[in-house]
Amino acid sequence: MPYLTSAGGRLSATGADRLGLGVPGYAHPLLARAEWAGLTRPGTPLHWAVLNVANGPGARPDPHCLEAAGRLGNAGVRVLGHLDLAYGERSFGEIVAEAHDYVDWYRVGGFYLDRCPSTGSDLTDVRLTTATLEVVSGGGHIVLGHGTHPHPGYAGIADQLVTFSGPWDRYRWSQAAEWTADHPPERFVHLVHGVPRTHLDEAMRIARWQGAGTIFFTDRRERTGDGTGHGTGEHNPFETLPGYWDEIVSRVGPGVLE
Repeated sequence: MPYLTSAGGRLSATGADRLGLGVPGYAHPLLARAEWAGLTRPGTPLHWAVLNVANGPGARPDPHCLEAAGRLGNAGVRVLGHLDLAYGERSFGEIVAEAHDYVDWYRVGGFYLDRCPSTGSDLTDVRLTTATLEVVSGGGHIVLGHGTHPHPGYAGIADQLVTFSGPWDRYRWSQAAEWTADHPPERFVHLVHGVPRTHLDEAMRIARWQGAGTIFFTDRRERTGDGTGHGTGEHNPFETLPGYWDEIVSRVGPGVLE
């Protein structure tokens, strides 16, 4: 069912009251200099950007990532550390240890929990994880990267939920879960790859119609994998700048083309 209503009287989870961009994790700054530099350009309606050093914080501080994270932080951009929950297969201790490294080394302002479980049976474990990560980050922003509509109980344990992550040919026929109508758009994130330039307006209409407050659309396509966009390395369509980045920035908010 499409998004029906917006709950009033809620605080914005993104720090913005309109559609904005969330960057799910560009490639390493050495490989994606233009991407990381573009995030600090004035007028970019950016809610957050994910730092993924080596499918996590890495074994030691990376000077190039330190520089990129510091530049974003100085520009007022919220940087989130990437934590892989592996759909509940990773231990609580491993996740918390990586979170501490992210905070100690890169001063992140929250976390993006990739491959987050979505079933009701995993809710208690994820609740414990998010509560702990809020303490570790000093009340930082928490995004649950489900990639699909999870059990409604997850909406009460994090700032934002990724309720769609995948290709355009599936997104254009997708529907929002009925329970999302009880929450404001700032709570939901859509990440879509393979969006043709000619369909940008349609994609944005779908996002608004389904009640998403944070989006990332790209014309890059996933060459291998399961279609979720969660892969690593060169096959991840979210690791490079969309061919129409300036255009999408301009359409979403006051941007570089205006």
